[in-house]
Amino acid sequence: MTDEITVSSAEGVQTLRINRPAKKNAITDAMYRALADGLTAGEADPSIRVHVILGSAGVFTAGNDIADFLSVSEGARTDLQGLRFISLLPKVEKPIIAGVDGAAIGIGTTMLFHCDLVYATPASTFATPFADLGLVPEAASSLLMPLRMGYARAFEMLALGAIFTAERMRETGLVNAIVAPEELEAAVLQTAGALAKKPPEAIAMTRRLMRLGSDAIKERTEVEIVAFVERLTSPEARRAFESFLTKRG
Repeated sequence: MTDEITVSSAEGVQTLRINRPAKKNAITDAMYRALADGLTAGEADPSIRVHVILGSAGVFTAGNDIADFLSVSEGARTDLQGLRFISLLPKVEKPIIAGVDGAAIGIGTTMLFHCDLVYATPASTFATPFADLGLVPEAASSLLMPLRMGYARAFEMLALGAIFTAERMRETGLVNAIVAPEELEAAVLQTAGALAKKPPEAIAMTRRLMRLGSDAIKERTEVEIVAFVERLTSPEARRAFESFLTKRG
């Protein structure tokens, strides 16, 4: 476990908080492990009825830590907890609510398509710059984004790397409501608490019925993973990672 992911629970709600503000909450392999472990434990715990995912310090997450990507590209590691986390998302059976404040980059945006409710602050931004990094979409985003947003807007994000505002994401239907930063966490937890008090079997069945296409989502997730790993080790992606780290350095 890492202290850069904090896990807490109260009254049927488990909260997973991304807490690496010095690096804009960029997610490392250890953090992905903690997120996956937290979701897995919450799914197995009958006292937990709702998962909540939050960022910290005015940032949801800057996405995957690029240094981790580079280590994979250079052959230094092959076991990727990020892929475990991504594979887990479409298999979660309990509701997931996200509270987004600030940047939601890469997985910070794609994970939201697996959430049942998303709340965001006015300053939140959403981007999936996979192509710019020599990569391909992940977390079934190549399927879910066109379905939810329409092909044109999805292509804007996944190919052009366009940055969407909170208001534009609300217009697509991904964001349920835009709330002030100081009210975000309370709004998310209040909704999660209300959901946790409802009959759990009825909520679970409702969620399953609404996700009858989940097999296709799981299949697309695994297809993307194969392509993503292939791209991670490509010279094109390696050059993009090195360029990104040089600019940030």
